Amino acid sequence: MHSKVGRIHLPVARVCNIHCMYCERRIGEFYHSMRPGVAARVIAPGDVTEYIRKALSECPSIEVIAVAGPGEPLANPATFRALAIAHRNFPGMKLCVCTNGLLLPDKVRELRKLGVRFLTVTINAVDPKTGAMIYSFARYRGRIYRGEKAAKLLAKKQFAGVALAIRSGMDVKINSVYIPGINDEDLPAIADAAASLGVRIMNVMPLIPSGRLAGRKGPTCAQLRKMRKRCERYIPQFRLCKQCRADACGIPGSE
Repeated sequence: MHSKVGRIHLPVARVCNIHCMYCERRIGEFYHSMRPGVAARVIAPGDVTEYIRKALSECPSIEVIAVAGPGEPLANPATFRALAIAHRNFPGMKLCVCTNGLLLPDKVRELRKLGVRFLTVTINAVDPKTGAMIYSFARYRGRIYRGEKAAKLLAKKQFAGVALAIRSGMDVKINSVYIPGINDEDLPAIADAAASLGVRIMNVMPLIPSGRLAGRKGPTCAQLRKMRKRCERYIPQFRLCKQCRADACGIPGSE
């Protein structure tokens, strides 16, 4: 169904609560990079209905409505207002949220009430030492965590949230950014842990060098294939990811 079902991302989530060192969020008509964290503009929840209707007129294959940024969806009240509007006005569409998972344990119940069936959680590390090389800080309940403390808190909340989401009946996919020389051993461990919780599929994505990791090389095709094969011992792998923008429209649906 990947080639037959389209998906639209609603760019309503401006704020983020963590900083991934490979991330360089950009918002503006001038910016045309095809990667996560990028959007031409952020729309208001009140604009969502017309935004979706226009997309459907141009791409009738769209069946999935998602919020994937350009910041962290669960850290933005606008995400929940937008999902409520989308669910009310397009009841036949499937709803999806892509999240870093820090707030997931706190928000699973609300997401289910809004009709969200599909969830993608980006998990890049299980070892706090590894995480400290990927995340510079995490903001949680008014407090800033840095280094290993931030990474440890994030991983704890991610796996706890995934477990709760699966228990609530949500279909969960894990995204992991492969950064050679940093999280080579963490990704198979993530695959193993995710599979034990009931996650259905994992998407190992190559690093797009940017932000503080702009000078670091992403994996070669051979390295990426090898990593996916290692992770596939534990969980099926998704290999068609386009690493799309926060305002992508009409792209094949991975849900």
